[in-house]
Amino acid sequence: MTQITSAQEKMANLLTYIVSTIAVMLTIFQIWQGITASLSATLFRPAHLSWVLVLIFLAFPLARPGHPPLRYFIARGIDILLVCATCWAASQIITFDYDDISFLLDGLQIPDQIAGVLMMVLLLEATRRCVGMVMVAVAVIFLAYALFGDALPGSIASKGFSLEEMVRFHIYSTNGVFGAPLAIAAGVVFIFVLFGAFLQVTGAGQFFIDSAFAIAGKSRGGPAKASVLASAALGSISGSAIANTVTTGSLTIPMMKKLGYRAEQAAGIEAAASTGGQIMPPVMGAGAFVMAQFTGIPYSEIILVSIAPAILYFGCTLLYVHLMACKLNLQGMSETEKIGKIIRQGWHFLLPLVLITILLIMSYSPILVGIAGCVAVLIAAMAGKNSRIQFSQVIEGMREGAILALPISIACATAGIVVGVVGQTGIGLQFTQFLTSLSGGHLWSALLFIAIAAVILGMGLPVTAAYIVLSVMAVPALMDLGIPMLTAHMIVFWLSQTSNVTPPIALAAFAGAGIANASPMRSAVQAFKLAQGFFLIPAMMAFSGLIWTQQESVFAFIESILACIALIVAFAGGIEGYLFNRLSKIQQLFFLALAVATLLLANPYRIISMGVILCWVIYEWRKNRTAVMV
Repeated sequence: MTQITSAQEKMANLLTYIVSTIAVMLTIFQIWQGITASLSATLFRPAHLSWVLVLIFLAFPLARPGHPPLRYFIARGIDILLVCATCWAASQIITFDYDDISFLLDGLQIPDQIAGVLMMVLLLEATRRCVGMVMVAVAVIFLAYALFGDALPGSIASKGFSLEEMVRFHIYSTNGVFGAPLAIAAGVVFIFVLFGAFLQVTGAGQFFIDSAFAIAGKSRGGPAKASVLASAALGSISGSAIANTVTTGSLTIPMMKKLGYRAEQAAGIEAAASTGGQIMPPVMGAGAFVMAQFTGIPYSEIILVSIAPAILYFGCTLLYVHLMACKLNLQGMSETEKIGKIIRQGWHFLLPLVLITILLIMSYSPILVGIAGCVAVLIAAMAGKNSRIQFSQVIEGMREGAILALPISIACATAGIVVGVVGQTGIGLQFTQFLTSLSGGHLWSALLFIAIAAVILGMGLPVTAAYIVLSVMAVPALMDLGIPMLTAHMIVFWLSQTSNVTPPIALAAFAGAGIANASPMRSAVQAFKLAQGFFLIPAMMAFSGLIWTQQESVFAFIESILACIALIVAFAGGIEGYLFNRLSKIQQLFFLALAVATLLLANPYRIISMGVILCWVIYEWRKNRTAVMV
């Protein structure tokens, strides 16, 4: 038994080394393609996916050391067999001759069909391992609809496609698996995930956390506010709400508990703040790059219109945190480092962020901007006195970047099936008509149904995949109701983030609960309350001009921001039951009614409700001067 256990450990160590080597090789391949663009889409995308599949089958095995020896070695043998199958299928697809006249006239040959079906099966198995069964189920349902849609009754029926037609469309083209979602994941998203990995291994993450504590640590509920600020900085580049929760929460959650926050409150604060990082420029996770691809709008423009809503979200979260601290009569930290000292020690970490922001606004290629950012991080780290980078850290960053990109790439490849079926069958138009009919043509009810769909989809899908699936179905419906395209995509993008903080499956909140030793469900409820900005701000996008475009006046944009601030203050006071002092139930209902009026009413009634909120806040402040916000 001891000898077999030793053999398990040796195999596990060997495969870990192989995974690290392949991950570094994938990173080198991605950088080379990003700089040279030597490979066409029909070569690069299958090559990228084959790298990803191989890594997933090795890094996410069927069994790990500790399982019964026979089961372990059989499972690892299956993993290696799947790697071999991936290599064969990928070689068939990569070497396929798209200009062959027989392909155009007679369709796919049998070996090509087998390779295509095998690639689809391998993709679904890798998705099951890396993302979860729900994503697989969604893809299978859409595939079944395309194959057997002609057997369905009435308006939901589709033409029904043969297996050969499905393989040709989804594998031997750039419409399905190798479509726009994978193109974005394999290109710009991978590079920016690598950028975030380099920032982490060079110590930039700790610099942002230290800066946040220096800025907010001594104010009321200081560690909680520092958590919000640190998550805004880290989340904008990390690409993962869960990873952000674990990174910052390991430091902030214990300090929040020590200050007096309940465990579930600390976990909820961290989850709400970390999830907000996905909507904070300049990177905004993977979804914003997909949005740029879907809309044809430059990424620089998406960054610019996202700044105001992102600031409003974190302002909303900070307000909730402050009111919570006031209710609990919590103070700040007694001692924090001076912000000047921290900036002097780590100012060089700001340079890469400034560089990529400037280059993106100047409309340089996002892939080249990401590569320039990676180089800038390494140069900045070498320039810092306390952060001299070693070659081993560079290798570790390359490995971490590739591993972190795996769930995004595989989810986008599988989401490509959904996008492809929607285009192939026309089901998107039917869904648009159904949603418009169900909502009765009312925008508020359509938003409610889309928000519910976003939460349900997000229970099993990564936020990027949830956004892709929801956008191809819901955005046309919003546009039919008069919402501009960019605003419609931004609404869906924001609502797609809500699954991280919405019970019953709130993964970011659950991650925070694990650190806080708190109830996962109670933590999720707290996160949901603190992250109300994810619902309020998209609603304001729909009912006002919060997404500013050149066609909109500056005055209307400013009015929308002020209306959103009034909405957030009124809603926070009504929900939390506290403003400058505890509010009565009647006062809470009054604030909630004003919030609804600010959201749904048009001018001049919206301005009147804003004025009433302002006057009431001033009245409460004058009545409770001794409890003025710190």
